[in-house]
Amino acid sequence: MDAGAGPGRYTIELAKQGYNIVLLDITPANLEFAKKQIKKAKIQNQVKEMAEGSIADLSRFPDETFDAVICLGGPLSHLIDKKKRDRAVSELIRVAKKGTPIAVSVIGRLAVLVRDLQLSPEEIGLPHFKKYRDTGTYAGQYGFTACHFFLPEELQKSFAKKNVKILNMVGLEGIGSNFPEKINALARNKKRWKGWLETHYKTCTHPVVVGISEHMLIVCKKL
Repeated sequence: MDAGAGPGRYTIELAKQGYNIVLLDITPANLEFAKKQIKKAKIQNQVKEMAEGSIADLSRFPDETFDAVICLGGPLSHLIDKKKRDRAVSELIRVAKKGTPIAVSVIGRLAVLVRDLQLSPEEIGLPHFKKYRDTGTYAGQYGFTACHFFLPEELQKSFAKKNVKILNMVGLEGIGSNFPEKINALARNKKRWKGWLETHYKTCTHPVVVGISEHMLIVCKKL
């Protein structure tokens, strides 16, 4: 299951590898766009269902339906209400079969603060800045959609005491967070790009790196 799939980029890549996918997203426009991209990629047979709905309510799916569940790109961050976030985590776990992987990514709070330092220093110290600095909650009034930005320990706590074993936490952008132009430039040189990827993979699970990454991933196993 690709939950909160947006335009379907993860669904398409997994389908190309031969996986059967159920795609779920709350936005009809995303589903329509994903449908076109799936057709263009000629992987319609691998996409078994395209469902409209919220990750906080997966009641249309029975317990232990899926061999794996992914929720990538930050859908959990877009649930402002903590009760809904907690319910979404429980639902993602519920629909996974025992022994299967669950991978969920969110937007990291510390990286957002650094991004403000780079791009929006005039906002630093304003009430909305202080609120998401201290609570993680951003109402969405300054150039970005309403969101909840996570600290690593907060994400880990969301899955603690659930019916899962936490396997790892990963900083997806890693130590390259907030430097996309520099990283893209490295990709033009195969030797340097290989060296950077090796560095990324060696450091991206370090707790400090997880904390400063723009997106962080938690990988669990359903017990």
